[in-house]
Amino acid sequence: MGMSSRAAPRICVLKGGLSVEREVSLSSGYECAKALRVAGYEVIELDARGDVAQRLVEIAPDIVFNALHGRWGEDGCVQGILEWLRLPYTHSGVLSSALAMDKARSKIVYQEAGLPVVPSVIALKADVMAGHLMAPPYVVKPNNEGSSVGVYLVTEEAMPPVLADDMPDLVMVEAYAPGRELTTTVMGDRPLGVTDIETDGWYDYDAKYRPGGSRHVVPADIPPEIQTACLDYALRAHDALGCRGVSRTDFRWDEARGLGGLILLETNTQPGMTPTSLVPEQAAYCGISFADLCRWIVEDASCDR
Repeated sequence: MGMSSRAAPRICVLKGGLSVEREVSLSSGYECAKALRVAGYEVIELDARGDVAQRLVEIAPDIVFNALHGRWGEDGCVQGILEWLRLPYTHSGVLSSALAMDKARSKIVYQEAGLPVVPSVIALKADVMAGHLMAPPYVVKPNNEGSSVGVYLVTEEAMPPVLADDMPDLVMVEAYAPGRELTTTVMGDRPLGVTDIETDGWYDYDAKYRPGGSRHVVPADIPPEIQTACLDYALRAHDALGCRGVSRTDFRWDEARGLGGLILLETNTQPGMTPTSLVPEQAAYCGISFADLCRWIVEDASCDR
């Protein structure tokens, strides 16, 4: 764009990281860095390892674009480092990130805000494998991971699940919410739309990120009252958790029960920004290009304090 190297803010895109969602984050970071360069920014990409604080001091960016997913990048940890370094950063702050990542505590916030959730309990991994802690069908998942990592669906006919060795000692057991998978992006104070996520089976990690693993229908072919409720619930969840920038809230909707069948599952404070991701698709539907979306996220960056 003919700019000098410091005509625009220097952006450090944090990507990769240490979580099980590392590969997705590398893809998100690559795509965001490319878009920010198109938008005219000076961009430095940084794979966030154990020396992330030292590297950030060396790079001395004006703004940090957080493209990390999962633990350490999405749960308030790296946000705390950025606060300590007094570096403005994108997406939600320390408390909101930690709260949204903790499924049990975020559900308490949803309930206080009058948002619909299904019953759940936090239990020891050993107890979950020893016997049914609630009547099937139910879901077992880590309390603090995203992207459907380590999710087990237990049906009426199934025995208690045998959980993988890398599952944490404490897990969430949650009543299964049947129906269609819907999601809504919030951009600041604006919900963008509703996507219907169609899959041939369980919407797991592979379905989310493998090309062809799922089909995204934007806008979702749903009744107006369900669309309105998704937009309203997503914005209320975003606000109740104290999110900033972009978030994405996921739902299940049982058509047979109408509005009563709409259940809020979780809010993602670092939603995926890969070629198959939902947020860029909803932004494009609203006429917002990927470069403009990334530019807006950068312009929204700040510190909590």
